[in-house]
Amino acid sequence: MSSLNDSTSNLTQKQNPLVVDPDVKTVFSVTPCVIFLYVNGVMLFTLQKKAVFRDSSRYILFGHMLWLDTLNLLMSVVMFVIAVSRIYLLKVVCVFLLVVATVIYQVSILNLALMSLERYVAICFPLRHADFTTFRRTHMAIFVVWMISSIKPMSELTVFYAFDSTNTQVNLFCSKTTFFRLPIYKKLDVAFACIYFMSVCFIVIFTYASIAIVAKSASADKISAKKANKTVLLHLIQLGLGATSILVGVIQEAAFIYTDYFTAMSIMYICFVVFQITPRCLSPLIYGLRDQAFSSLFKYYFTFGLKRQNSCHPKTHLVSGH
Repeated sequence: MSSLNDSTSNLTQKQNPLVVDPDVKTVFSVTPCVIFLYVNGVMLFTLQKKAVFRDSSRYILFGHMLWLDTLNLLMSVVMFVIAVSRIYLLKVVCVFLLVVATVIYQVSILNLALMSLERYVAICFPLRHADFTTFRRTHMAIFVVWMISSIKPMSELTVFYAFDSTNTQVNLFCSKTTFFRLPIYKKLDVAFACIYFMSVCFIVIFTYASIAIVAKSASADKISAKKANKTVLLHLIQLGLGATSILVGVIQEAAFIYTDYFTAMSIMYICFVVFQITPRCLSPLIYGLRDQAFSSLFKYYFTFGLKRQNSCHPKTHLVSGH
């Protein structure tokens, strides 16, 4: 009987044009991740080389974004490899991975609001910027964001261990649809997604409009304001890419319900590359290279010192709004 199932599975793989060999999918997904993890690692190393990068709220939040995207990328790769390899994990291990992935994802969304607010204060209240965005206040804001982001996974854990009679003690395929089956989980997903995305979207749009108004005033530093506006616009694009992750989850769930396993995994692979790897890799790179002070030092370390640093001192670009 098992041989019949195996032959049927092999026949399905050959007949379906969407099916890609699991080893090939793993190689093509992990390889770009390793490359971009190296890029993010060099960026994080660069941020530690200058005191101005370590103490400025703008670079602290940028470093926080790099850490979040790096952790998001690692968690995405781990969950994808587990899914492709059909690895069955203990319940407690799988739930832990799902909770960590959810918290990191939520923090990465809320961090965009912090970065937009920092640019808003820098352009609209330049004389108060140093007072509002101190080292201590910046880290306090990051701590609050982590606490807020923990509410949803803690709520899911409470329901899972206290009220969910569908949970099981045996090993299962690790995914949210496997463990979080009750309708209340979808209600929690929708509620928190609406609250988080609507709040962050409002903040980003508000800061974008405020900076645009300031840019038109006669007394404003128009160059800095326009650069800051482009930065906030980039955050809005990042928020949009983050929102697509919700749609990806729906597509993947539907694929597993209405198609065979191999087709579903191929669809999952395409979604993983387009909506998970690409945004996590390109956004920090684009954001970092737009900053003249940071990019010159980053290129120096990225090329192992073969490319000379720009002679410009980083302090000259701190409030430039890149």
